[in-house]
Amino acid sequence: MSGGWVGSNRRAELPPDWYTAIRPAVLQRDEYRCRNRIDGRACARPANQVDHIGAKDDHRLEMLQALCVDCHAKKSSRQGNDARWAERMTRPPERHPGLI
Repeated sequence: MSGGWVGSNRRAELPPDWYTAIRPAVLQRDEYRCRNRIDGRACARPANQVDHIGAKDDHRLEMLQALCVDCHAKKSSRQGNDARWAERMTRPPERHPGLI
């Protein structure tokens, strides 16, 4: 694996029928068009990615959407940055080295 999948266990968390049933059903339902909203309108570029709208372990069809590569990358990056900042904000403040 390369890119964002390096070191990830995300594929192992997907249900066994993800690639054979769920993913194709979502892409077909959304007519292979990106459903990301930009300024109130769907992006509508060709989509080949399936994204979880809510929780990453909720694989119901109504909680999945088709996205283009660019919109999926932006959304995933934003979620990763939000998670990193949330973790950073929960760390206890470090003591100043001069006060140790």
